[in-house]
Amino acid sequence: MKPLFTLLLFLTAFSFGVSAQDDQLNRPQTTAPVAGEAVAQGNWLVGASIANIGHNFKSETFTFDINPRAGYFISDNAAIGAQVQLGFIAYDGGEDFRYGLTPFIRYYFPEGAAPTHRWFGEAVVGFAGSSMEDSEGDALFSAVYGVSAGYAHFVASNVALEGMLNLIRSNANIDVSNDSSTGLSVSLGLQIYLPGSGRSF
Repeated sequence: MKPLFTLLLFLTAFSFGVSAQDDQLNRPQTTAPVAGEAVAQGNWLVGASIANIGHNFKSETFTFDINPRAGYFISDNAAIGAQVQLGFIAYDGGEDFRYGLTPFIRYYFPEGAAPTHRWFGEAVVGFAGSSMEDSEGDALFSAVYGVSAGYAHFVASNVALEGMLNLIRSNANIDVSNDSSTGLSVSLGLQIYLPGSGRSF
């Protein structure tokens, strides 16, 4: 009787162990070790960020901005590139399209780095415009410049989800008073890190 009980106990423990391993194998991947390979010199950065999605019930306005981007790592942790600014506002009585091009420089801080995430800072400068024409003196293009702080969490060896806090100054978001504006915003993005020639992650 005792050997039979011991055998049943062993089989039960074994089945729980196999079940736990199957659960771990079937879980979706939410993090990946990177250890600096993705942000090394010669690699490429391609992706987009989305910001300012919202609906204001009081003013009946809907806003949506997306910023596709591409960059190149000129050295370890430092990338330069450009992003396209595309925005849309729908309001009672019309709609407004915003557009622009802003070159950027981004630096990933080695301090506080971990195999699965990196903190970074970014600066942008460029131009933007708006389709709104209901105020006098609308400029075709206007200057855009600003800084951002961000966090990249790698969900695969070459894919990261990003969150950014942006401080941008521009008068491309033209309103009826045609004032320049400085805005603080939060954006979410997905970036793909492509290895340079002859390299792999």
